[in-house]
Amino acid sequence: MTENAWTRWPSREALGRAGISRPRRMLAWAVRLLVLAILLWEAFDSRHVHALGAVAAAVAVIVAAVVSWAFFRTTYAHRLLPSLALIGVLLGIAVAAQATGFKGPALVIWCGCGISALERLPLGAALPVTSVALASYSAFDNEVWLTTAATVAGMALAGYVLRLDAEARGTAQRLLAQERAARVAEAESAALAERARIAREIHDVLAHSLSAQLVHLEAARLLIERGADREQILERVVAARGMARDGLAETRQALSALRGELTPLEDFLGELVSSADGAAVTVTGERRTLPAEASQAVRRVAQEALTNVRKHAHGAKVRVWLDYSDHEVTLDVRDSGGAAGELTGSGAGYGLLGMRERAELLGGSLEAGPDEEGFAVTLKVPV
Repeated sequence: MTENAWTRWPSREALGRAGISRPRRMLAWAVRLLVLAILLWEAFDSRHVHALGAVAAAVAVIVAAVVSWAFFRTTYAHRLLPSLALIGVLLGIAVAAQATGFKGPALVIWCGCGISALERLPLGAALPVTSVALASYSAFDNEVWLTTAATVAGMALAGYVLRLDAEARGTAQRLLAQERAARVAEAESAALAERARIAREIHDVLAHSLSAQLVHLEAARLLIERGADREQILERVVAARGMARDGLAETRQALSALRGELTPLEDFLGELVSSADGAAVTVTGERRTLPAEASQAVRRVAQEALTNVRKHAHGAKVRVWLDYSDHEVTLDVRDSGGAAGELTGSGAGYGLLGMRERAELLGGSLEAGPDEEGFAVTLKVPV
């Protein structure tokens, strides 16, 4: 054994009562009460002792019981010196009992000290204590030496088996505590992930809707400053109102998505491009239902890409291509290029960054940049 094994205490879980079944606890208490009753009976039943001596012996038995309880507490607290002092007191009581003619109680105390030391003390301290206790038992036991030797060996083995059993129970308790902590951490992580998902959905919906409204309201402001006629201004205001209405519908759709009630992706893209002039949707591959996160990523990227087209390439033709492959889904949004709108510089400029972060969270990728004609956004999400 290593030095650490000789000086290491049994764990607190091993020395405590946690993990012990109720029948086993009841059995342990029954054994303790039985031993205490036998010791008290021996104290009062000894014929060679007068009444006062019997009372003194009974007091000694009660003191031994209290010291034993204190020994269990100090060993649970891993306090070596107090534990050794208490077990020394018990050994002294046993010697005194033997000297005054109470042989039975003395033998019981020696046996209990030998077994308890092996069960609850570090091995480096337990072996000397057990050796002294069991040697004292052997010296005053009147049985045949072979019987005494077998009894001593059996008690030593019982103490070590109890130690191994307690350590196994303590290990099981620690593993159970770790598993519970892991489950709590997993639940907290899942809750945080769900909160992040809800926040991301709400952010994406509001960012898209409010950005589109901002485009039209800012255009209305510029038209007012330039003295445009009432019809032009009203057209922008009406468009902003339509965007607000669409934003409300998208919010409801996002809530439905959080509940797992998504409309088919192809239908959503068709409705999305229906309000854009010169836009078309092409779907290739075997159509199938996507996971909620992947489906939402495709929807949000499509919305953001079309919003950017309205802002930066007014009047451009847009082609939306959705491809289902075996292991991923690809969304490609391309415009033919067009004149930059009056509000090209409006907005915070975080659209592409948000789309790329959403794709990377799902293990996918997003590429965005100019192509031969206009601008292209390509999203790939594993499914």
